[in-house]
Amino acid sequence: MLNRRKLIKHLSSLPLLGGIAGSSIPLTSALATPKAKRDVVKELGIRTFINAAGTYTAMTASLMPEEVMETIQAASHEFMMLEEVQDKVGERIAKLVHSEAAMVTAGCWSAMVLGMAGVLTGTDPKKVAQLPHLEYTGMKSQVLVQKAHNTGYVHALTNTGVMITEIETLEEAEKAINERTALLWFLNYNAPLGKIQHQEWVALGKKHNIPTMIDMAADVPPVENLWKYNDMGFDLVCVSGGKAMRGPQSTGLLMGKKDLIAAARLNGPPRGGNIGRGMKVNKEEILGMYVALERYINLDHAKEWKEWETRIAQIESAVKKVNGIQTEKYVPPVANHTPALRISWNESSIKLSPKDLQEKLRNGNPSIEVVGPEKDATSVSLTVFMLKPGQDKIVAKRLAEEFSKATIS
Repeated sequence: MLNRRKLIKHLSSLPLLGGIAGSSIPLTSALATPKAKRDVVKELGIRTFINAAGTYTAMTASLMPEEVMETIQAASHEFMMLEEVQDKVGERIAKLVHSEAAMVTAGCWSAMVLGMAGVLTGTDPKKVAQLPHLEYTGMKSQVLVQKAHNTGYVHALTNTGVMITEIETLEEAEKAINERTALLWFLNYNAPLGKIQHQEWVALGKKHNIPTMIDMAADVPPVENLWKYNDMGFDLVCVSGGKAMRGPQSTGLLMGKKDLIAAARLNGPPRGGNIGRGMKVNKEEILGMYVALERYINLDHAKEWKEWETRIAQIESAVKKVNGIQTEKYVPPVANHTPALRISWNESSIKLSPKDLQEKLRNGNPSIEVVGPEKDATSVSLTVFMLKPGQDKIVAKRLAEEFSKATIS
């Protein structure tokens, strides 16, 4: 057995540890086993899973890249003035997305609330303090929305006190516009369903000197969408930060005209007495979102797309080896515009419902999430752009296993 003197002599002869033995660091510290990092997720028993479903809010959207996390960690060690962080980041983001100004918000919803508020109040602090009470304030109170676009997301706008007027055609819009009309709002996800398209909507706003806003929450890729609608002439553009761009999930971007962004910021934190006080975005998130945006714009998107197609092919090849399986590769036209795979089957040959398959994948090890059927179809869908390298093979294997076990011989 080595005594303490012999042990020190032995350690001194090792190049890596020689410095420790000859330093003032106590031997017990030098030999101490590094403390294991606390795994709070495991400690609390929170399920983690392979995300083959997409950037759904309920599934915590996306995973932040290393450079984003490094930025967040570094920012957390210093105090900064929140307004200066927004100023500097907003200037950089505006240049990247071809807008006059920009700000980081607490998600796309917050971008719509603050953008709408800015349209109503301008930079009048008295009006800012009055929202959401518009009666007898002199502020406008009507927002025009196409019938096909009138979904639950309009609540972001009505939070400010405005009322929605639903129209379908340009002729109806012309008749509905009056002195109370504050905004023309466009939901990009439902653009294919509407009778008035982007350029016509922008032209209508410019004709009547009414601001236009577009909600394109999940509509990147393609990366060009980040500046497409600014270039087109929309006065305000709202997008989620935590989906394909992989910024913090709780962030979004409000881009647009300089005067409207300035007004939107007056309606949000760090000021109090306004409608957006609770929509805080901390310095770490603001800086992290900027880095995520910059990184995303500079990606090799063609290479990334090919990688996604390879992953889809891997999964398709595995499941099609099971008799009775049909597949369809597709790309959603607007939101989550990435390669996807629809897998369908007949329950007379494969005794497995879509719900049962989802449960088996969810409760397996590792846990996997896919998207359930559209309407009453016997099918599931999946995407691959949120998968980590190699997870496509795991998803392929697990799907093939469950289909094989359920095959009626």
